[in-house]
Amino acid sequence: MSDVIKLLPDHVANQIAAGEVIQRPASVVKELLENAVDAGSTDIQLIIRDGGRPFIQIIDNGKGMSPTDARLCWERHATSKISSAEEIYTIKTMGFRGEALASIASVSHVELKTKRADDNIGTLIYIEATEVKKQEAVSFKNGTSIIVKNLFFNIPARRNFLKSNPVETRHIIDEFIRVSLANPIIAMSMFNNDEEVYILKSANHKQRIIDIFGIKTEEQILQVEEQTTIVNVLGFIGKPDFARKSRGEQFFFVNNRFIKDAYLNHAVVGAYENLISKEQFPFYVLFIEINPAQIDVNIHPTKTEIKFEDEKALYQILRAVVKKGLGQHYHVPLFEPSSEDNFLNLSGKPLPSDQTVSSPKQNPFQERNIFTKPAEKTDWNQLYEVLKPKDTVGTLSPFEKRNEQNLSLDETETVTKNIIQLHQTFIISQIRTGLLLIDQQAAHERILYEKYLNALAYDPILSQQKLFPKTVSLNSSDEILMKELLPDIRALGFDINELGKNTFVINGVPAELNHHDEQGLVEYILENYKQQTQFPGRRERISRTLAKRASIKAGTKLNNEEMLLLIDELFACREPNISPDGKACLVKMSVDEIGKLFGK
Repeated sequence: MSDVIKLLPDHVANQIAAGEVIQRPASVVKELLENAVDAGSTDIQLIIRDGGRPFIQIIDNGKGMSPTDARLCWERHATSKISSAEEIYTIKTMGFRGEALASIASVSHVELKTKRADDNIGTLIYIEATEVKKQEAVSFKNGTSIIVKNLFFNIPARRNFLKSNPVETRHIIDEFIRVSLANPIIAMSMFNNDEEVYILKSANHKQRIIDIFGIKTEEQILQVEEQTTIVNVLGFIGKPDFARKSRGEQFFFVNNRFIKDAYLNHAVVGAYENLISKEQFPFYVLFIEINPAQIDVNIHPTKTEIKFEDEKALYQILRAVVKKGLGQHYHVPLFEPSSEDNFLNLSGKPLPSDQTVSSPKQNPFQERNIFTKPAEKTDWNQLYEVLKPKDTVGTLSPFEKRNEQNLSLDETETVTKNIIQLHQTFIISQIRTGLLLIDQQAAHERILYEKYLNALAYDPILSQQKLFPKTVSLNSSDEILMKELLPDIRALGFDINELGKNTFVINGVPAELNHHDEQGLVEYILENYKQQTQFPGRRERISRTLAKRASIKAGTKLNNEEMLLLIDELFACREPNISPDGKACLVKMSVDEIGKLFGK
């Protein structure tokens, strides 16, 4: 019987490594940018086209490579960073394993030009799928230029799994921002399809943050710094007033290496407890300096995860540092009731005419809750503009008319007008065979969801124009996503136009979403869209997001007319039984089932 174990060819081994290290164009950008940083560059340029699939170029003015090094760097596990396994635990550079360039070369066409300052002439190397096709001397300036073309050209399955160009571009921008934040003294620029995305001059950490995120005033961020025997922490955190409803502006850097750590993120967010709502995310860019011997950066192929020797101590230090930073700039407010109910005259006796009740001071950390105000009929008239026959899913296209067999009620089970609201959350109605219990929020989400789908497919919703247009500013990644979603968002009643780089102007919004926080509204839409990855359809994801935002919430009081209208609209839906998130909208109990609860 012949032997069955054999060594894999180098090109196959490199492609397997590429599956771990090079997952998408952004992975290539990350590795090449980090190599440029390790080369001692003071100026780095990133140029991409069409999401990075056909073209990625990194140009730096670093120390360059000799002809021999330029050839050897494409071999697997060829590195100048370490010479023994023990050095992995004291590593201070970004790359060190020597897998990245070999992996990139195995799944693309690569052109390298490089020259050292002491050399009179540079070196050109051209590689296709690990095979060196050309090596020659060329005229070139000091530094290195690497062009990666046709990524995954020889692995069609991997190429087919890449997302759209805007999505891949957003991932590349994320990697560019991370490297830029970690290295503010390096001038960095990025161009996408020959358009400028970022031009960042050499600066300090604070100025780099302002240049990237467009923070218009220094009052939005606070500097924090603490030195301990375990770790040193330096960075900037956002004030609670400026917390956003979108993720993406939270960064940890350990010894200048970007990492993802949910445990440490919990420490920072915990310091904002009672200062921001659960839907908001604080801004922070925190740099952690720690002895390399106390961490292991070799536990993940992309090195975005790190294992700490004493993670619990680091958790407590981070939380204390952020709390201290917030406390130095805010006086901790004393508890003062903010509800007008707390000032009711319970004795029934009128207050003396010379005594006045002053308004309670507003807690600067407390997010305004629009549902603390008792509902008024005029408010509901505006909210239920969405439920008017001309605008609702009751006016569906022919193929969208409800299927009688799918309804929970048949023709003999009509809803009576004797309905009540339970705990301002559920609607209870008597039907012929028993009892009907409806979740008002889930039901309204289903109504709005089908309305929005109908608007996207057939009849766009009219916009309610604002008296004064409002502008919103987004980061470059969200700007690309916003442009991608703009046609569908406009069909749902948003009057939005591009105003300039990273800025949009809102002239109108759907009636049911008419409020004054346009920035928060846009951030909510984008963040929830990004989080709903389990739903592949773009229109479905947008409709779900807006339905959840515009629906009436638990704790909202409804009168009989509003409850009846809600029930009528629910049973005009194609799928009245479940909400867009798959939760039950209604539960039906027969008289027999109710009797069994009482032993009858």
